[in-house]
Amino acid sequence: MTKTVEQLLDEARARLRRLSPAETADALAAGALVVDTRPAAQREREGEMPGARVIERNVLEWRLDPDSPDRIPEVTGHDQIVVVVCSEGYSSSLAAAALQDLGYRNATDLAGGFRAWRAAGLPVG
Repeated sequence: MTKTVEQLLDEARARLRRLSPAETADALAAGALVVDTRPAAQREREGEMPGARVIERNVLEWRLDPDSPDRIPEVTGHDQIVVVVCSEGYSSSLAAAALQDLGYRNATDLAGGFRAWRAAGLPVG
């Protein structure tokens, strides 16, 4: 049986407790790993999220898998809070669900993405 991307997105979001921009700022201040998956060109156009770790979507799982030799040093284990950010909050939902499949029980995303962050008046670099 095939699924549409909307069905995949609905299934992913049913597993997530998505965070608002303010909740994401609080999570970042409390030590959560906030991961910006936007490509470089998009970050150049839209701006950067101070404190976020940039990891483009195509390598996300390899960089966050605690057992991967290519993991980033910020990875502390599957209990870590990880908030994924994209531009509008679509691909980040799918990425957060993939991280949950990888064992990250506390993986989620920023509802509305970076654009919601910026619209909320939060810091932009």
